[in-house]
Amino acid sequence: MTEEILEPELPIIDPHHHLWDLRPLVPAFPEPRHAFIEAIAGAAYYTFDELHADTHSGHNVVGTVFMECGAFYDASRADALKPVGEVEFVNGVAAQGASGLYGDYRPCAAIIGHADLTRGDGVRPVVEALLAAGNGRFKGIRHAGAWDADPEVLGPPFHAPEGLYAADSFREGFAAYADYGLTFDAWLLEPQLGDVLDLARAFPDQQIVLDHCGTPLGIACYRGKQHERFDSWRRSIRALAECPNVAVKLGGLAMAFCGLPEDGPHKGHGSEHLAGLWRPYIETCIEAFGTDRAMFESNYPVDRWGASYPVLWNAFKRLATGHSEDEKRALFAGTAARIYDIEHLLDLPTASA
Repeated sequence: MTEEILEPELPIIDPHHHLWDLRPLVPAFPEPRHAFIEAIAGAAYYTFDELHADTHSGHNVVGTVFMECGAFYDASRADALKPVGEVEFVNGVAAQGASGLYGDYRPCAAIIGHADLTRGDGVRPVVEALLAAGNGRFKGIRHAGAWDADPEVLGPPFHAPEGLYAADSFREGFAAYADYGLTFDAWLLEPQLGDVLDLARAFPDQQIVLDHCGTPLGIACYRGKQHERFDSWRRSIRALAECPNVAVKLGGLAMAFCGLPEDGPHKGHGSEHLAGLWRPYIETCIEAFGTDRAMFESNYPVDRWGASYPVLWNAFKRLATGHSEDEKRALFAGTAARIYDIEHLLDLPTASA
């Protein structure tokens, strides 16, 4: 779907996207494919050129934050250090963007990598290697905790252990990691939000970012139950917002997990329709966290399931219509810039194509 770009001058820092090449893996994806597998199979290749095309499709994206996704791990390293390869790769993409050949635009200005926190205190050398590989751009890690009793919710490749964030080994690693003053992105599912709440309360000085509005579910055994589960999700979001060390990413709702829309991918939904589907979740999160702890995200290319990049950001702009100019600047760039320590991007001129 093609739409006129709304508020094309509004600066955007996209705080959550991936880069990968899954083409060698697609033939091994199980049949029949889980809806999420189907979505990422449809975006099996997403590197600098694809990111550049999306971020230059009309909106004023001045910079981005890369989010770990298990891509380009270094097979030559020991298991604990394999994720360093991902940060090395992404730092190269960031250097490509910083060359100035692509205008005043800084892709991957912040890099979120991965370290296995269940290694306890042994995570320290991994974090130090990630810091060295990032050349000043490495800002934190994500250790996903997504789990559900119904194996059809996530599909075979994506289950973390049940109760990961409460495990003693994880907490030991989290305590060691907290010494570095970096961010921690948490991805888990709506029924698990109490796990990240307990973690945030146990480590009140650690900056935690909740991904994807807490991932409300509308798939498998949760299909069609978004309305009946909404109040429970909202109570969890409000409880998390009481922790000043937690921020929230406003997005991810176009994932197949959420069923918002249910009939992706590439169905051509317009931004008005998507804004209507997402409004209860986005407005609840902003009301709970405030604009200084909330940030719109693309979650691309995963959210291509439900929206093209220009339509996705148009939907977000429709959802922000009632906010002041200062609040919009926070939601679309300022909060991400502060939390991921890339505030220098806000001084860049308008991004050029």
